[in-house]
Amino acid sequence: MGTLFHNVLYVPIFNLLVFLYEILPGADVGFAIIALTIVIKLLLWPLMNQSLRSQKALQTLQPKIDELKTRFGDDREGLSKAMMELYQTEKVNPLASCLPLLIQLPVLIALYQVLLGGFGAETLTQLYSFVSHPGEINHVFLGIVDLSVASVYMAVLAGIFQFVQTRMMMMRRPPKEVRGSKGAIDETMLASMNKSMLYFMPVMTVVIGASLPAGLTLYWVTVNIVSIIQQHIIFSKNNPSEKETKIDSK
Repeated sequence: MGTLFHNVLYVPIFNLLVFLYEILPGADVGFAIIALTIVIKLLLWPLMNQSLRSQKALQTLQPKIDELKTRFGDDREGLSKAMMELYQTEKVNPLASCLPLLIQLPVLIALYQVLLGGFGAETLTQLYSFVSHPGEINHVFLGIVDLSVASVYMAVLAGIFQFVQTRMMMMRRPPKEVRGSKGAIDETMLASMNKSMLYFMPVMTVVIGASLPAGLTLYWVTVNIVSIIQQHIIFSKNNPSEKETKIDSK
């Protein structure tokens, strides 16, 4: 399994990073990491779009979900069945948001190993024949940040963008008229959990990022920035079903 991971993820990412370092101007591995991140995000763009659309659809369905919870009350079995039927009818997968995260995790681990291993003479022997040998690689990003060691400043920057992204991803609270009903108890708990995650995730990003190579936190920063842009594009689009919901509510 370790050999498979090394050959399928580590070596290709290492070679792509060195290749980008060679073709990009400035001889700065930071630019190569940013470019690599954008390439990875573009490859995962369709999956992430599907995930974001699913989350947007869940927000649109929230009034119908509240109605079901009010109707079924403490009948958990009936509620679960009705919600599954609703998801199937509306073609919404509530678990769709997990897939991009699961795919990105091995990539993040591979990149961590690449940055941890460095770009010494021994590691550069893993270059493909068509990737030119760069000689000595400059680890200092913009002449300021050494990406081979931990940087608190980069970790804080990653935490800030993580906060912005998490805030954008927070689900809307249920309408006021149903908050007092039994069916809204779960939404109240979910809102409380989302609020906790809003601060917990950025803090954890800073704590973990402060102990990792700054190159990895630069990847983290870039991922969050691209994700924020992508979320803005998806959530700013008018959703026809959302308009129908507003009309029905009138």
